[in-house]
Amino acid sequence: MKTHKDYFDFKIIARCDNSNARAGEFRTPHGMIKTPVFMPVGTNSAVKMLTVAQVLETNAQIILNNSYHMYLRAGCELIKKAGGLHQWQNWHKPILTDSGGFQIFSLAKLRKITEEGVYFSDPKNGAKHFISPEISMQIQNDLGADIIMAFDECAPYPCDYEHAKSAMERTHRWLKRCFDAHNNPRIALFPIVQGAFFEDLRAQAASFVSGFDAAGYAIGGVSVGEPTDVKNKIVEFCAPLLPDDKPRYLMGVGTPVDLINGVRFGVDMFDCVLATRNARHGTFFTYSGNKIIKNKEFSEDFRPLDENCNCYTCKNHTRAYVRHLYRTGEATAATLLSIHNIHFLVNLMKDLRNSIIENSFDVYSKKLLEGFNRCQTV
Repeated sequence: MKTHKDYFDFKIIARCDNSNARAGEFRTPHGMIKTPVFMPVGTNSAVKMLTVAQVLETNAQIILNNSYHMYLRAGCELIKKAGGLHQWQNWHKPILTDSGGFQIFSLAKLRKITEEGVYFSDPKNGAKHFISPEISMQIQNDLGADIIMAFDECAPYPCDYEHAKSAMERTHRWLKRCFDAHNNPRIALFPIVQGAFFEDLRAQAASFVSGFDAAGYAIGGVSVGEPTDVKNKIVEFCAPLLPDDKPRYLMGVGTPVDLINGVRFGVDMFDCVLATRNARHGTFFTYSGNKIIKNKEFSEDFRPLDENCNCYTCKNHTRAYVRHLYRTGEATAATLLSIHNIHFLVNLMKDLRNSIIENSFDVYSKKLLEGFNRCQTV
């Protein structure tokens, strides 16, 4: 009988001498992923403002879809009939789906958490729904991604110790149910470490999830409103506690500075909506900090968005042109900024990976951080 080990394999090919940074290769049914890696988010089975061809041109290796939105909108049965997410959206590289737990738990007054699962109302039309660990596994198996996430309870920030402990313990009970319900070795199920911002709870959670024979493991419950130093402390604490020979995924984190720090802490996989959300609001990444395209300083600036970037936007258009599009309400502005921001993060991870292989990560990452922190405008 085949197991996930027949379809998934992770090898570390280089390590940093003075930190936990590592470069790896993660084999999946839809291709090899070179880590560390940034995953663009295609919430509704599309990366906002971009076609699949445009996402491919950014050199993205893997994308993330949200099973909560797929379940509520297109419907899992329709996507299953289409042949699964890969056929549905014509993306034939790896795909990861999150369980929708974070979206459900963020509904506040629109949901009720029970031991059996979560009852919630669709915020758009008020329709009543129920998702349990077993239903979450069925939804994600029907969608057919390469990697799926366990159904978990994400505690808010701030929260007291007892709340965090209760959410973590329920996450663990649900994790057992997820593994009992999931039996497709071609789809890897990642457990999630919760425990809010209490180190003893995080240590318990890391130990518990590591007891499951999984193809990879995730750190959840960060980027929920906490200060950056608090987030860094918990990620730095958690990452080394997870199995060294499996990929480590930090959920929902994606600023350039966060990516560099996460790699330094020993994280291999990242995702975040920030790249495209920032783009739609006119913000773009550069190696000297974030910039806002609508600012007057760019009105006659005929340089690319970033002179060190070779994305489609930077090779073909100027800051002045993109500013004009943005100020006149042309949707193309958001497309061009999204292409740049995703390419920027994908390429940043590629460069960090190369620096690990060349054993220059410490010097290179420090230089990058100095540039990013020099002129942060947002």
